[in-house]
Amino acid sequence: MLQTWHEPADGWHLAFEAMASRCEIVLGGAGTSAGPTMRQAGEAAMAEVRRIEAKYSRYRADSVVSRINAAAGSGQPVPIDEETAGLLAFGDQLHHLSEGRFDLTSGVLRRAWDFRAAREPSAAQLAEVLPLIGWPRVQWNLHEVLLPQAGMELDFGGIGKEYAADRAQAVLAQAGLRHGFVNLGGDLRVLGPRADGRPWAFGIQHPREPGAVCATLQLRDGALATSGDYERFFVTPDGRRCCHVLDPRSGRPVTHWQSISVAAPVCAAAGALSTLAMLMGAEGADFLRQQGVAFLAIDAQGQAHAHEPAWPPSSDAAPALPPEPPSLFHFTAPPTP
Repeated sequence: MLQTWHEPADGWHLAFEAMASRCEIVLGGAGTSAGPTMRQAGEAAMAEVRRIEAKYSRYRADSVVSRINAAAGSGQPVPIDEETAGLLAFGDQLHHLSEGRFDLTSGVLRRAWDFRAAREPSAAQLAEVLPLIGWPRVQWNLHEVLLPQAGMELDFGGIGKEYAADRAQAVLAQAGLRHGFVNLGGDLRVLGPRADGRPWAFGIQHPREPGAVCATLQLRDGALATSGDYERFFVTPDGRRCCHVLDPRSGRPVTHWQSISVAAPVCAAAGALSTLAMLMGAEGADFLRQQGVAFLAIDAQGQAHAHEPAWPPSSDAAPALPPEPPSLFHFTAPPTP
C-alpha cells in the first residue's frame, strides 16, 4: 500500500472504495483550484474503475468472469468483447514470460487456502485443486473463451486493479487534465506532475512494520506497483510465513521476497512484473533488470535491492511498455531492515 503526501487545499481529491481497496484520485496541486471540469473528470475516472470492477469481479453473478466460469466443462464457449480478449492476451503473455508461474486459472487455490482462518491446506487438499489450474488448456480467441473442465475458473485479480488504474488515468488525460495521479489500493498511475512541475512524493510501506515507510520516491509520470507477503498472510505454529502470493505450479506461497516495487510507464506492466518477480524467487531481481525497469526489492532477510536502469531497455523489455523512458525513480530514504 502506498502512502501519499499532498496539500489537501490544492486541486481536487476524491477518496472511494473499489476492488476491496481504499482508492483515491488527486488532481491539480500547487495552488490549482478545483473547477467543474476537474470534478467531472475525476468522477468519470472513478466510474471507469467501478465499470471494470463490475465487469470482471468473480463475486458478481452478472460479470463476464462469472459467466465464463459458470460454463466451465459445458463445452459451450462464452462470447467475449475486445477488451476481455485483450486482457486474456496480456495474461497469456505473462504466462509465457514467467514460464508458467503466472496463470489466470490459479484463482481456484483460494478453495484450499483460508487466510482468514490461518489454515494451511494439506497435500491432499492441494491435490484436489491443482488439476484445475492450467492456462494452456483454456481455449480462446478474439471472440470467445471456453474452460474445458468443470471447476476451472478465470480470475483477473492479478491484473485487474492495475488495468483499472491505467484506464482511469486515460479518462483523465482525455479530459485534458495533466496534473495528478490515480491510486487504487497502492497500484498507482501518475497523470503528470504538480502544476508547478514538482513531482508527487510517495512512500513504500515497510513489509514488516505496519504504518511505517521503508523508502520514499518521487514521480512526475509513469506508474508504480508493489507486490508483497504482508497484506494477506498468517504465520504457522512452526514459524513459517504463508502469504497470498501462490505459485500455481505447487500451490504453495512464495518465500524469497518480502516485497517488490516496480516503476514502469504503465501500471499494468508495473504490477505484472512485481508479481512475476515475487513468483520467480531468487531469479526475480535479475529478471527485472532484464526487463529494463526500476525496482526496489526487499528480500526475506530485510535487505534492500534497488535498481535504476539506463534507457533504452533491453530487446526483451517488459510487456506492453510504450517506447518512452520510465519515470524518475529516486529513493530519498534507505529501506530499513
